[in-house]
Amino acid sequence: MRLLFLLSESSIMQRLENKTALITGAARGIGAAISKAFADQGANVIVTDINDAEGQAFATSIGARYEHLDVSQETEWARIEAAIPRLDVLVNNAGITGFESGEMIHDPENASLATWHAVHAVNLDGTFMGCRYAIKAMKAKGAGSIINISSRSGLVGIPGAAAYASSKAAIRNHSKSVALYCAQNGWNIRCNSIHPAAILTPIWEPMIGDGPDRDEKMAALVADTPMKRFGTPEEVAALCVMLASDEAAYMTGAELTLDGGLLAGSAASPGS
Repeated sequence: MRLLFLLSESSIMQRLENKTALITGAARGIGAAISKAFADQGANVIVTDINDAEGQAFATSIGARYEHLDVSQETEWARIEAAIPRLDVLVNNAGITGFESGEMIHDPENASLATWHAVHAVNLDGTFMGCRYAIKAMKAKGAGSIINISSRSGLVGIPGAAAYASSKAAIRNHSKSVALYCAQNGWNIRCNSIHPAAILTPIWEPMIGDGPDRDEKMAALVADTPMKRFGTPEEVAALCVMLASDEAAYMTGAELTLDGGLLAGSAASPGS
């Protein structure tokens, strides 16, 4: 009985064995957590990012391969396509909010066209080109899994981050178009989207800090979340493992929300 248990446990721990998986924006945060989870589950992982030193160091630490990839550039996707013609899983994770450049005005009235284009170039164009590459790489085998990281912001309006919300909403819809296209062509290439809300990654650190009021600041940021906490990158990675595995063979065109119950209802209390 003990032997059977160990054999069963071993098979569960290798849910992605012999699968080649490429993850974009994977040097840190959610992408890094996905890469590590995939490696732990037996996948041959290709970490990609624009931060080469950090990406290479991380890839080495989990026994993965590293490739430079600016997802907004078609020439770089062409290089990846030539270098990695066989693919089983793609996670389009790379994304920006637009605030990284120091530009803080992102509302629909005052946002600049340049910032709008920059956000869409990474988030939406990058996802489009990633899906296109994945379909070409997967259709010879006739099977594969494309996982697009959207956002809770792709399901609701975000007045102060209009470009980000727009790009993430478009990712949600494009995932369904890809899923239908592949199914109509008779390929078992699945495409699904994940919609995380507040996930505790380095992007939050400037707002939280490391002072004595850190816990108080964190609580304030998730006050409207029913579960009253941040999600973790590992929780996003767990969903990606499931979608990448053969266990999700009948799931395509789906959207999975990971938001602590935020979109289950309204933020108003029942009595108000």
